[in-house]
Amino acid sequence: MSENIEREPATPTGGLSRRGLIGLLGAGAAGLAIGATGGALTATAVSKQQADATVHPFYGAHQAGITTPVQDHMQFASFDLADDATAEDLQSLLQDWSYAASRMTQGLDVSASGAVGGSPLAPPDDTGEALGLPASALTLTFGVGPAVFDSRFGLASKKPALLEDLPAFVGDALDPLSSGGDLCIQACADDPQVAFHAVRNLTRIAFGRARLRWSQLGFGRTSKTTSAQATPRNLFGFKDGTANILADDTSALKKHVWAASAESPAWLAGGSYLVARRIRQTIETWDRVRLEEQERSVGRDKAHGAPLSGGDEFAEPDFEATGASESTAIDANSHVRLAHPDMNNGIRILRRGYNFVDGNDQLGSLNAGLFFLSYQRSPEQFIAIQKKLSTDVMGEYLSHVGSGVWAVPPGASSGSYIGAGLFS
Repeated sequence: MSENIEREPATPTGGLSRRGLIGLLGAGAAGLAIGATGGALTATAVSKQQADATVHPFYGAHQAGITTPVQDHMQFASFDLADDATAEDLQSLLQDWSYAASRMTQGLDVSASGAVGGSPLAPPDDTGEALGLPASALTLTFGVGPAVFDSRFGLASKKPALLEDLPAFVGDALDPLSSGGDLCIQACADDPQVAFHAVRNLTRIAFGRARLRWSQLGFGRTSKTTSAQATPRNLFGFKDGTANILADDTSALKKHVWAASAESPAWLAGGSYLVARRIRQTIETWDRVRLEEQERSVGRDKAHGAPLSGGDEFAEPDFEATGASESTAIDANSHVRLAHPDMNNGIRILRRGYNFVDGNDQLGSLNAGLFFLSYQRSPEQFIAIQKKLSTDVMGEYLSHVGSGVWAVPPGASSGSYIGAGLFS
């Protein structure tokens, strides 16, 4: 996100709206930067140093950041729309976010003048912490929460019947200030500063239309979406995401991930539903548990991730196989058994979780755990699995402290924006 080049991203509106510029510049300086017909800033690309970095296209049939190879870092943000926001504000915000995202995912500044190309008498459009950094495989994925479809914006008729707040589950200790939200942004990148930069600037653009409700930094992915990626480990030290849905499994994606017009409104077809869960792990207690008990709780061996019924990591678990004590090798209440599709009428979900550590509490215990993210064709898939996990032995070491569900629109075509179908 650096110096001038002879290309520009395809733009949905030709630039940021007046409201978006006000967010970037502050109300007192906004007039210094309005310079395009119809109140939009003409899109001209700012500079970018040549760098060997992965660039994921923003435009496409599906939003990037779902089946995209899981990056190493994440910044998640939830927003509430302003009390006086209108449907026009919501629409222009989605347009502005799409425009800015189409630039930042290419490694460009948030706008044409960027961090250093504007007036020295005005705040810069771009905050600048990503200057000189490559795109770092940045993806930006946007979601719309249930409350957007209340009476405020005239969108009640567009509400998906499946989009409701999640029910209460065993293990919930939810903080309302770290749950829910009208809109969400999932920023994933191989450089944490690039992900943070994206959310920081999108938050500025939202000024006056939406405000940040809560956010979460994540590191050390806990899932994979391609066979080329090694299975990562969670903070309990176990491999996580061995049986995740992969990007090349198009039949599984169609069956389990992509929303279809049969049960969702037309504007959501080709999109998905996102569930986020902030799960605190009592790792100090877990660290004092015998290895054999840890493995029994998970249902896999810690070294290689193989099911306790035998084989390698990718062997199908045999829930009838017996161990040395003639009881089943895999405990009936182990995590791997309760979450397995065979125990859930074939239900699967696509996971994109991350580890987190947010300091420590007053007792010196780490505030650490899993920021769980899943995409599914219907939230009912997640709900069914989570209810099954009510007897999960591993749940003794977990506390669910944050939660949310959003409808994730399909991708945008060049010249359009995420969520355009809501307003057609």
